[in-house]
Order: sequence, then C-alpha cells, then structure tokens
Amino acid sequence: MVKQPDAPTHKPVALRGNYAEAAADYTVTQHWDRYTDEDHAIWRELYDRQMRLVERYAAPQFLAGARALKASPDGIPRIEDTNHILAAATGWQIVAVPGLIPEEHFFAHLAQRRFPVTVWIRRREELDYLSEPDIFHDFFGHVPLLTDPVFARFMQAYGAAGPKAIAAGGLKMLARLYWYMVEFGLIRTPAGLRAYGSGILSSKAETVYSIESPRPHRIAFDLERVMRTDYLIDDFQQTYFVLDSFEQLFHAGYDTDFGPLYRRYADQPGIPPDVVLPEDTLIGREPVHSSDRRK
Repeated sequence: MVKQPDAPTHKPVALRGNYAEAAADYTVTQHWDRYTDEDHAIWRELYDRQMRLVERYAAPQFLAGARALKASPDGIPRIEDTNHILAAATGWQIVAVPGLIPEEHFFAHLAQRRFPVTVWIRRREELDYLSEPDIFHDFFGHVPLLTDPVFARFMQAYGAAGPKAIAAGGLKMLARLYWYMVEFGLIRTPAGLRAYGSGILSSKAETVYSIESPRPHRIAFDLERVMRTDYLIDDFQQTYFVLDSFEQLFHAGYDTDFGPLYRRYADQPGIPPDVVLPEDTLIGREPVHSSDRRK
C-alpha cells in the first residue's frame, strides 16, 4: 500500500528522489541502464503477484490497458517504448520525474496529457508498504487507464482544474477527488464490483480488501460527497466510492463548475472517512467467488 501526502503531489522536500537532475518542470531522464539486477527482480516479483490479482479484481478497462502496454514481466519498462503505445491510443505520454512534485507542475503535466512517473523503485523490505509512490505504483497502477479515452480525458480535465482550485483555496477538495476516484476508485461491471484505482491495484492486500472485505463502506459516486470527504493516508480506506461508468466521472469533472463547491465547503471540516450519511446510497459487497476466478 502506498501512503500518499495530503494532496496528490507535494513539494519535494526530504524526499527520496534525486531532484538535482530535474529540469524546470521536474522532468528527468529515466536512465534505464542504471537499474540493477535487484531492481528488475523486485519489479518482476511485484508484477507477477499483482497480475494474478488484477485478473480477478480489476476493471476490464484496466486489464485491457495493461495488456495493450505490453509491460514486460521481465523487468522495469522503458518509458520511451510505452509512449509509442500511449500516443497511438489516446495521445498521452508519460514523463519521468524524481518523485512527488509541486502541485502546479503536476497539474500542468496532466493538462498537457503528460503523466509524471517516478523513476526509482522500492527496496525489497518495502514490497508491501512505502511512504512515497515509486515506478511500480505510478506505472503499473496509473498508466494502463491512460489507454482508455474517457478516463484519459478526465485526467486532462483534472489537470486543467488544478490552477483554479489553487486560486480558490479548494486544493484539498480537489485532492479528495483524485484520492477517491484516481487512487482508490471502484466501478460497477456486469461481473460485479471491480477496482480501477492505482492505490488499490498496486497493492497486494488492498486489491483483495477493496472488493472482498465486509468492513469498508461502498458508496455510490456523488461528486459533492467525494470532494467533502476526508481520507486515510496510512491504512486501508474506510470508504470507497463506486462509479457506474467512466463517462459518469468525466462528465462530473468536466461539466461542473467547482467554484461554488469551493466557496461553500473549502473552509468547513471534511466528512470523516468512516461516516455514512442518510442520503448516501450504499453498494452491496459483491465478492469474487472462486468459481469466477481465473487460475
């Protein structure tokens, strides 16, 4: 599980990445040849175990994207190879960064259809938990859905919304939308609930927990509710929000003027992450039974 900061990005202070080599927009060269045999071995272990899980628990759009990217199980992928596939699919690119970057640069990259991907990979003792997103979280968790045209359009619209949120004092509310819908989102499918959030699908334990556990609340997506709800950064989520489709998310983010929401709620305390409101629509748990699982 990846522990994120209070917003989806953070100023690069006392972070692991090498920021000395970063350009003005915080991009760096991947230097693929600098990865060690151990780095590639860690990627293989993470990739193998997560692919077995996402076949059971991930949204079909994520699975289609993972297959389209042809990410090698043999080692850390090369960014330039991935960009040829993304460009043909949706016009997106990924750019290498040293780690978490300032909000304004993060939003600017997204608005220009560039997704920042951290270049370093976790150590072996961090296989199940690390405090900053690494290349496995960023690449395996985020990049597959950038092949989906609707989700990719939402990400671009989200980036364009960033400067307005900063100016209006609504960054925390916009960050909640990213957290619950990009990092920890669930979606209904004909086969039942499936995960698509990167924070879920890059985590062995939370991939299963998000779908199978009876503990968390699963609440039908409502934009205002999501943007008002606090979240946990160092434990499994107590609430997941559930989409009917990515079109629902795109239109909520693209067609909505966030300004009135910021003015109404930005200075108010967030809704605690374990609370169910009377107006919430709860979604029943739909576990993946053994007969539905691929061997």
